[in-house]
Amino acid sequence: MIIAETERLILREMSAEDAEQAYLLNLDPEVIKYTGDEPFKTIEEARTFLENYTSYKKYGFGRWAVEDKNNNTFLGWCGLKYIEEENQHDIGFRFFKKHWGKGYATEAALACLSLGFETFKLPHIIGRAAKANTGSVNVLKKTGMSYLKDDECHGDEAVIYIIYKPEK
Repeated sequence: MIIAETERLILREMSAEDAEQAYLLNLDPEVIKYTGDEPFKTIEEARTFLENYTSYKKYGFGRWAVEDKNNNTFLGWCGLKYIEEENQHDIGFRFFKKHWGKGYATEAALACLSLGFETFKLPHIIGRAAKANTGSVNVLKKTGMSYLKDDECHGDEAVIYIIYKPEK
């Protein structure tokens, strides 16, 4: 199901059919370097994860597949996540390394923030990144998020950025 379209991208719900791409994305140590995630051991493990991913049903949103609008190439994912223990809504993104530096993360993140505020009526959204992950920190800044505080993320020094629902 298509969730949003931008100038270059389609954001859609992920499904078990994305298992191979999810597996390959998490296989790259540089892609998951700051995430705290382990790579999937097999494509089947990725498929099981996706089959049991409940965020869309539970909250109406989640991490969405990001595709190139011209050729439907799976570029990575971007989306919102509700962190129950913190009562926070977080934006996250992960793209294949060959697609880094092309503005896809920023473009997808802007679409997700818009959905978060307009469709899901969230009052604010945070973004968390390791300080050393300058690419992700730059994406958070480019989306208009403001520095909130230092934090720790998976044992690394991290920063939290925040953006509030725009007033109309």
